[in-house]
Amino acid sequence: MSRGIPLHKRLLVRLLITSVLIAVCSVAATAWLAVQTTTRALREEQGQVLADDMDILQRLSGYAAAHADWSEVEGTVRALSAKTGRRIALTTVDRTVIVDSAARGASLPPRAAATVDPLHTDTFTDPGAQNSGIDPRAVGPFRLTSAERAELRAVAQKRQKCLARNGLRSALVLTPTGRPLLVDEDGETVSGKDSERCVGDSIYVQMPTEKRAVDALTRAAESCLTRQQVKLDSPLYVRISPWERTLRPRALFEVYDGRQDTATSRSAQACVDSALRAQLDPYIAPAAELFLGSGDTVAPRFDMSPANKAKVVGAAGLVLALTVAVTAVVATRLVRPLRALTRAAQQPPELHLRVPVTTRDETGVLAEAFNDLADRRERLETQRKALISDIAHELRTPLTNIRGWLEVTRDGTVEPDPDLLDSLHEEALLLQRVIDDLQDLASADAGTLRLHPESVRADELLAQVAAAHRVAADTAGVVLLTKADDGLWLQADPVRMRQALGNLVSNAIRHTPAGGTITLTARREPARGARDGWDPGDVQDGWDPGDVQDGWDPGDVQDGWDPGDAQHGRDPRHARASHDARASHDARASRASRDARASRDARDARASQDERIVFDVADTGNGIAPEDLPHVFDRFWRAEKSRSRRTGGSGLGLAIVRQLMAAHGGTAEAASEPGAGSVFSLSLPTRHAGVRR
Repeated sequence: MSRGIPLHKRLLVRLLITSVLIAVCSVAATAWLAVQTTTRALREEQGQVLADDMDILQRLSGYAAAHADWSEVEGTVRALSAKTGRRIALTTVDRTVIVDSAARGASLPPRAAATVDPLHTDTFTDPGAQNSGIDPRAVGPFRLTSAERAELRAVAQKRQKCLARNGLRSALVLTPTGRPLLVDEDGETVSGKDSERCVGDSIYVQMPTEKRAVDALTRAAESCLTRQQVKLDSPLYVRISPWERTLRPRALFEVYDGRQDTATSRSAQACVDSALRAQLDPYIAPAAELFLGSGDTVAPRFDMSPANKAKVVGAAGLVLALTVAVTAVVATRLVRPLRALTRAAQQPPELHLRVPVTTRDETGVLAEAFNDLADRRERLETQRKALISDIAHELRTPLTNIRGWLEVTRDGTVEPDPDLLDSLHEEALLLQRVIDDLQDLASADAGTLRLHPESVRADELLAQVAAAHRVAADTAGVVLLTKADDGLWLQADPVRMRQALGNLVSNAIRHTPAGGTITLTARREPARGARDGWDPGDVQDGWDPGDVQDGWDPGDVQDGWDPGDAQHGRDPRHARASHDARASHDARASRASRDARASRDARDARASQDERIVFDVADTGNGIAPEDLPHVFDRFWRAEKSRSRRTGGSGLGLAIVRQLMAAHGGTAEAASEPGAGSVFSLSLPTRHAGVRR
């Protein structure tokens, strides 16, 4: 079998390829994850080193801002090197070593890590210098004298105590110039409004040292401001931030509008910054080159040793080999039952071969489905043969009678009197009924059975059915009664409803002995689940015997009593009227434009939760045996072997009832107790029925 399948299309090969791909991807993903994890660890370590480098740069920049040279920086460098574990070296711009934490004679890295210059700081790494690029700790001539610091500190402490007495807690902080500031718990500078109860000397008054420095700065910036055509309308002032500890001279201009990003403001501030750098330069250490570590910083890279590479390759090969072996075993077990299924399917259909079910997985389920299909296929073949036999038998008897009487009449043996004509007419009606029943079932099977619903009173419908069968009931000595709830209406096809109820009544008349009673009732009942009996909602698109295999079972036919003969044996005087009504209905059906499939789909919606209208046909006959009850709606099914004119018929009546109820979205059910009679119920959901008051 597998020889005819290309190698690349075989299930075993596909499974092997899939497993290999999965294994390769798994190994690659694991290796990638290991590399990424290691790389991340290296980056985190490098991040810590970078943080240490930033701390070193800030500490050295602070030293340069507070000292005019590097003569005493060695202690600071040694302490930072011991703390961070890094080599720290400072040189002049021409690479003359100022201080080096490494041993004497060690070569410097080829490239400097940074330049230490308080007047030109890194604006992204030095907090407080994001605006001017000047280290805020470089204060130069703005640094207060000891006396000025003591004076301001005494004022600040006095103000702090006063604020505390008034319920305002504050803290005293010092700016780089030595000026104290009071800040509240949120870190904001205590304003005059907050301290209006504590009137006294102000800590914000400009001290002589600051005034001299500001005046000198103003004179130094005048030439630049003149070139920029900026006129000062007030002296420069110093803005102090308690958090950034920044010292930032600012100018008020004649055109000053409060926006710090205007072109004039930026030009004036550039002049002031340039003058400030020149003013601070004598007070800070010269710019120096900072060297860290033993060489350049390189990007982290994961490089395995040859031994580790061999381990990874060996592990990957082992995983691949194991995957291939396991997949081969699993695929072989999977393919074996599939091959058995293929061999069984390729055998002649009349053999109806089955395959053993060896597993409970998807393949086992497939084998069970195949065996079930073979069973249904065999049963369908048996049903087909039985159907042909039953139809031939049903048609042969009336045709034989008609032919025999016609031949003896043609030979002159019998005169064609009215009795003979009535007998021939009755046989022709029997033949027509069988054909009509087969046509109705064929239409239902093909989905072309059309309905023409209209509003019908339930009591009138029962009265019409009872009137049509009154003569037959009187002839059989059976009492026919009707009972319906008041004001009960239904939306249904009246012709098809009379046909369904008529089939049940005809069946009840044949199987109710003389003196018995047949009661027709119509009632309304609340929602309930499916009862014992046939439920068209259990089958998609209605009951469909043509649905491949599952249908009626003519192979179960037994010659005998026929509870499904809906019309056989009916009074011939009513047969013609029924036939004419059905012909009129078929004429209306030919003009209908609804699609048959849409009609069946609409019936798919279950109405078991809705209120229902129920028609019952109850008799006092002999009843039906429990083992026969599930089969009463099957086609050509009989519980007795006889085919007498009284109890035998076409065997299609109850099957037609079930089809008609399915077309209405309802159910046909049967309940019986041997010796007590039977009850056949037709139930319609409220979407097809209603109550008018």
